[in-house]
Amino acid sequence: SFLAAKSTAVKEGVLEKRSDGLLQLWKKKRCILTEEGLLLIKELHFSNMKTVDCVERKGKYVYFTVVMAEGKEIDFRCAQEQGWNAAITLQMVQYKNRQAILALSAYKRSGLSTLFSWQFLNVSH
Repeated sequence: SFLAAKSTAVKEGVLEKRSDGLLQLWKKKRCILTEEGLLLIKELHFSNMKTVDCVERKGKYVYFTVVMAEGKEIDFRCAQEQGWNAAITLQMVQYKNRQAILALSAYKRSGLSTLFSWQFLNVSH
């Protein structure tokens, strides 16, 4: 896969994912967390991820929801000591920060920032 080939693993292990079906059963999925995203059977790239929500601790499990950009919610659970929700959140924030830095440097290189500043100053007079 693209993510697996490009990035090194930050964390690997088994997460339990709730199925979308009528019964909403918990199914074990092998997962790899990289600097670019969370890999399971289906890749969940951070560019398509909005947030990690609804962290709840019940018994030995932590339950959390990954909210995708289009609004789809994917529920997960793992043993509390595994810390998947915190690791995913941290990697997502770091990914979005890297993307913002890349976008800003591309914007500065394009010369548009100078053009927009000049136009703004020109209009305000």
